[in-house]
Amino acid sequence: MFERPRGGERAILVLVELAPPERLGDAVEFIELAVSAGVTAAATITVRRGRPDPKYFVGLGKVEELKAAVLAHDAEVVLFDRSLSPAQERNLERALSCRVLDRNGVILDIFAQRARSFEGKLQVEMAQLTHLSTRLVRGWTHLERQRGGIGLRGPGETQLETDRRLIGKRIKQLGERLEKVRRQRAQGARARRRAALSTAALVGYTNAGKSTLFNLLTTSQTYAADKLFATLDTTLRRMNVPGEHPVLVSDTVGFIRDLPPELIAAFQATLDETKDASLLLHVIDASADDVAARRTEVQSVLARIGASETPLIEVYNKIDRTSAPESRTVPGTNGEPTRVWVSACSGAGLDELKHAVSEHLAQTKTRRQIALPAHAGRLRAQLYEFGAVLEEEVLADGSWRLEVTISDPRWAQLLEATEHLR
Repeated sequence: MFERPRGGERAILVLVELAPPERLGDAVEFIELAVSAGVTAAATITVRRGRPDPKYFVGLGKVEELKAAVLAHDAEVVLFDRSLSPAQERNLERALSCRVLDRNGVILDIFAQRARSFEGKLQVEMAQLTHLSTRLVRGWTHLERQRGGIGLRGPGETQLETDRRLIGKRIKQLGERLEKVRRQRAQGARARRRAALSTAALVGYTNAGKSTLFNLLTTSQTYAADKLFATLDTTLRRMNVPGEHPVLVSDTVGFIRDLPPELIAAFQATLDETKDASLLLHVIDASADDVAARRTEVQSVLARIGASETPLIEVYNKIDRTSAPESRTVPGTNGEPTRVWVSACSGAGLDELKHAVSEHLAQTKTRRQIALPAHAGRLRAQLYEFGAVLEEEVLADGSWRLEVTISDPRWAQLLEATEHLR
């Protein structure tokens, strides 16, 4: 058994290429993940295989090469850009005498560093314990021994069984707390529906610029940085768009290829914000080399969480880094904008994006003519505040005849609040 260091800053990165060749950019993305996790890559070793080795994932020759690299660079951890089975991790740790983390483990570590809110910390802990529950035996062979000492000898739980039981109990507790969070979010969603507030959720691949765009749209100051998974906690802010009452915009966690299932399950409460949104703004890094692959990955995750049928606008961000930096809008078959090119850095295309959001939300509205008596000035002011008034005619008796466009929920809310509408 080896001593597990508290650090982990010096790492050997293992990039595995399996036949047939997969999409471009995977190796670069994993290196970015390692940097985001806070490690220093002491060395990078590339492995090419037809299929994974069942024992070590890589061959014996590469295991010896990795062992020499760990000793030469005094590395504390070896990071694989693939998902390893618990047995493979355990075998590699024994052979290399240091910690081994697979891609899922690196992502979970990043999430553990970035979680700030109470809910975010609960979600990350849930994901970590679910991941750890299948890997308790790696490197800790002493846990397989039964507990000894006076009063503890003889048949009984092994330490490993005790740890598994305690982890299972903690996972159950976290699940109950997250279910409570989910109920609270559902109550908030119902309150927003009662208030007839439209919601737009920013979704997209990690580091596509969602938080920067969110700050620009809502004049907020949430944390944004040029790194993977810079922000985890969902944030709600108001945004004003033409011809529309304020829209609630949510900034959600970024997606990535092969997102660990533990994270999908743990972040379900947060992802429900995406599923319940009136409109999705799929933020895409227009400067990325693998735009199509990232777009497909996000669509896959949206389908997994039940949000594939929600109306969506594709927002191609970072056009200032491309060869075509001009903002533009592309309409769909029904005439409403489906793609907008913007730069969250320079602000180019921001007005076009707001107009696109307004046009999409207008699809849920109905055009009506209403008559208001002279003493209903407050209600008339509300309709103007909502941006609902298209035309107005002042009648001889001081009353108004208005032509408005308004959503059915908002119309029902106004009907309930007043008897002046006809």
